[in-house]
Amino acid sequence: MLDERRKKILWAITQSHIDLNTPIGSSLITKRYPIGLSPATVRNIMASLEEMGYIKQPHTSAGRIPTAKGFKFYVNTLLEEQELSCSEKQFIDMSSKLQIKENSTIFQEATNALSILSHYMSVALPPKIEDMTLKHIKFIKYDRKKILSVFMSEDGMVKNTFIELYEACSQRHLDKLANYLNTTFVGLGIIEIRKQIVAQLNKEKETYDKFRKQILHLFQETITFDHAGLTFHGLSGTSFLPDFVNINQVKQILRTIEENRFVLKLLNQISGSQGVQVFVGMESVTPAMKELSMVVSTYSDRNNSIGAIGIIGPTRMNYKRLIPIVDHTAKTLTQILSIS
Repeated sequence: MLDERRKKILWAITQSHIDLNTPIGSSLITKRYPIGLSPATVRNIMASLEEMGYIKQPHTSAGRIPTAKGFKFYVNTLLEEQELSCSEKQFIDMSSKLQIKENSTIFQEATNALSILSHYMSVALPPKIEDMTLKHIKFIKYDRKKILSVFMSEDGMVKNTFIELYEACSQRHLDKLANYLNTTFVGLGIIEIRKQIVAQLNKEKETYDKFRKQILHLFQETITFDHAGLTFHGLSGTSFLPDFVNINQVKQILRTIEENRFVLKLLNQISGSQGVQVFVGMESVTPAMKELSMVVSTYSDRNNSIGAIGIIGPTRMNYKRLIPIVDHTAKTLTQILSIS
C-alpha cells in the first residue's frame, strides 16, 4: 500500500509523462508541482516506487516513466476525471443523433466522433448475436451452392452472411426454409431458436430430418460470430502520433483488431459489467497490444443486449479527459438505441 507521499509523486510522474511524453526526473517534478519536497527527497521516493514496480528507467541516465502497474494504480486510485466541455458534449450528441435509419450507421458516426475528439483509434462492438431477437430472415441464392443470408434483429441490427451449401438449392426452396423460420421463431432469442430446432430434430427425426437439418445448418451459419459488425475509425490519424512512429506497429494493431479472437476476448472481458473500464497494457486481451491501453464502455439497446464502444491508444493517453468522453458516447448510444 502506498502512503500519501508516494501517491503524490507517482501521480506527478504519471501526469507529467502523459503531458510531455518524456522520462521524468525529480527536478522537473519539483518545478512543475508545489509538493513541498526537495529534489533529493523526491529521488528517494522515486527509488522506492521503482523497487515496488510502479515506475521504471527506460535507459541509463534518464528519468522515470510509469510501468503498466503504475498506470493502473493512477487510473484506479489517483485519477480525477475531467468534466466534458459543452462543445464536446454537443459534438458527440450531434454526431450520434442524426436522422439515421440503420444501427450500423449510428456506430460509424459514434466511432468517428470518438476518433476526432481523442485523436486515437475508436472501436465499436455490436451486441453479441446470441443476445439478439429475430425479426426477419431471408435467404438469397447467389451461386449454385452459395447463398446470402440476411438476418434482421428486433433492434434493427442487420447481419449479412455468405453460406456454402452442401448441395444446390432453388430459390423457391430457400424461401420455404426462410418462411418456416419467420413464422415459427419470430420474436424469439437466438439461443431459444437453436434449442427448439434441435429439439424438433430429435422429436421428428423420421419425417423432417433433411428439412430440419437444412434449417439448422443455415441458421447456425447465419449466427456464427465474425468481425463484420466491428466498426473502427482513426487508424490513419493514429500513425502520425509520436507514440506510433512505426507504420508496421500500426498495421499490426489493425490486423489484431480484425481478428475474431480479439473481439471475442474483449467481449468476454466486459461481459457482465456496466460502465467504463480501462485496460492498461492490453496483454490480457492479446499479447500483440501489450503497450496499448483501451478505454471502453458498455451500451445497451431496448432489449438490454450489451455492446461496447471505446478508444485504443498508448498507455500514456490522457485518461482524465478521455474516460468521460467514452462514457458520454456510450450513454448517448444507449439513449438512441433504446428508442430506435
